[in-house]
Amino acid sequence: MLAETICSAVSAAGLGIAAIAAYRKRFLSAARIAAYALVPLGLVMTGAVAWLADTAFSPVAWAGFGVLGLAWVLFLSTRAVERRRAGRGRPAVEETAPRAAAPGAPAPPRAVTGSPRAAEPAGDDFSDIEAILKKHGI
Repeated sequence: MLAETICSAVSAAGLGIAAIAAYRKRFLSAARIAAYALVPLGLVMTGAVAWLADTAFSPVAWAGFGVLGLAWVLFLSTRAVERRRAGRGRPAVEETAPRAAAPGAPAPPRAVTGSPRAAEPAGDDFSDIEAILKKHGI
């Protein structure tokens, strides 16, 4: 009952503000304010506010939310266990392609192209970067 009264008061205040805006020849703003003001009244008339108030203050409803949360946690935990078991029971697959080099192993030599820069190891020549930084005064 209190929620319906508050929503009705908010709607009445909003419609009053819309009337003032219309009196000041701001019809677009007045129409927009009136639309927002009618939303709480519409929610009261459809019963959505009463349902929400009954749900918010009902211990049975909160217990139902708790049961739904427990079901969700159980569902996710069983999925996680199922995925772990599926990963553990797989047979070893023989590789037909050669393995990639280990992270610490040296890289295979690169093919030399016609440019003299290709022969230099990557990362050792910072002259281009230094020139750009000097150009910008850094």
